[in-house]
Amino acid sequence: MGVYANTVSITQFTVTGELPRTDQFQWFSKTLSNRGFQSIENSTEESSEGWTLVDKPDHALFDVPSDFWRDNFVLFSLRKDQRKIPVAVLKSHTGREEGAFLLQNPNLRRTPKHKREEIKEQVQLRLLTKCLPVPSIVDVVWDQKSGVLTIYTLGTKVIERFEEIFRKTFEGFSPVIIHPFARARKLVDGQMLDALENSNQAGSDAVVALIRDNQWLGSDFLLWLLQRGVNGEGEYSVCCPGHITQGENFSAWIDDRIQFQGGGEEGGIQKVTVSGSQDSYLEAISALKGGKRITSATICMEKDENPWKLTLKGDTFCFASFKCPQVRIEKDATVDQMSEREAVFYERMFLQDQGLQLFDSLFTAFLKERLTDSWDDRLRSVKAWLDGEI
Repeated sequence: MGVYANTVSITQFTVTGELPRTDQFQWFSKTLSNRGFQSIENSTEESSEGWTLVDKPDHALFDVPSDFWRDNFVLFSLRKDQRKIPVAVLKSHTGREEGAFLLQNPNLRRTPKHKREEIKEQVQLRLLTKCLPVPSIVDVVWDQKSGVLTIYTLGTKVIERFEEIFRKTFEGFSPVIIHPFARARKLVDGQMLDALENSNQAGSDAVVALIRDNQWLGSDFLLWLLQRGVNGEGEYSVCCPGHITQGENFSAWIDDRIQFQGGGEEGGIQKVTVSGSQDSYLEAISALKGGKRITSATICMEKDENPWKLTLKGDTFCFASFKCPQVRIEKDATVDQMSEREAVFYERMFLQDQGLQLFDSLFTAFLKERLTDSWDDRLRSVKAWLDGEI
C-alpha cells in the first residue's frame, strides 16, 4: 500500500537534525542520489537496497525537482530487491552434485566437509543467476513544514532497515518514532504538560522505555473512547490546528474490532479479539471485567459525512488500515498521468492530514480528562457501565 492508496498503514516520525538553509534541492538531490537503488537483475548479488522515485521505482536519480519535491513535501521510496533460492531447491541441487562427486571418488564414503561447503557455494551461485530478484517498495513522505516523516508500513523489520539507511543517508539526522507519549507531549502545554510528565512511568527518556512503560496511555485512551461511545458521548470538537477550522464538530467511536490482552487463569499472556458490529458489548465487558486491557481497536471518525477509519495500535500509535475518503486516479487517455498523479498526491495528503487532525483532537480531549481530576468521574462511569448500571 503506497502513498496513493485510499487505505494505508503508516508509522510517523519526527526528525532530529538541521536542514541546510540554502540550496535545499541540491542537497536533497545529491544526498538521495548518493544512496540510490542499484539494480541487481543482471548480476549474481543476492540483495540491493536504496532510494528510488515514488512515481518511477526503476529510477534512482533525483535530479528533477517535480519528481520528488512537491511544495513542502519531499517524497521518495525505499526499495529492496532480494533473490531467494527455495531451501528445497538448493538442497536438491546440492545433493545431486555431492552424488556426482562421490561417483568420481569411489574410495570416499562421504563428501568431506570442505568439499560440501564448496559444492553448496557453487550451486548457490549458479542458481542465483537463474533467480530473478523480487522487489519490495515502501513509500516515504517527509513534510518539511511540520517536520513529520511518514513511512507507509508497519513492518518492524522494514522500519528498522529504514531507520538504519536513513541515518546513513542523512548524516547527523535521526528519525524518532511518534509514540503515544511523544504525541501527547506535542499536544499539551502548561499545567497539562506538567501533569503528563508527572505521570511518566519510564525510568529514562529512551524511546523503548517511553513506549514500554507508558502503555497506560494507549489502553486508557481506547477504554475512554469505547465507554464514551456506549454512553452516547460520541461528539467532539476540533481543537488542533490544521485544514479543518478549530471549533467545528465531528463524531468518533470504536467499533468492528477490539483486541484485549491480560493475564490468563494459569498465568501467561492471554489475548482476546472481539469482531463485528457491537450492540451491548458483552464480550468486551467480560474481557475488561476479567482484568484485560485494550491493546488495539478500530476507530471511526466522521466529519460532514466524510468518513475516516483506522486500526490503532495502542502501544505504538501506529495506524493500520487508515482509510480516508476515496480519491481516484483518472485513467482517461486525454489526461496527463503524471499531472494527475501529482494532483492525487496533494488530495491524499490533504485528506490524510485532516484525519490526523481529527485524531489529535480526539486524543487531546482524552488527555484533558486523563490528566485532571475529571478522570475520577470517568472511572466511576466506566465502573457503572461494566456493572450494568448504565
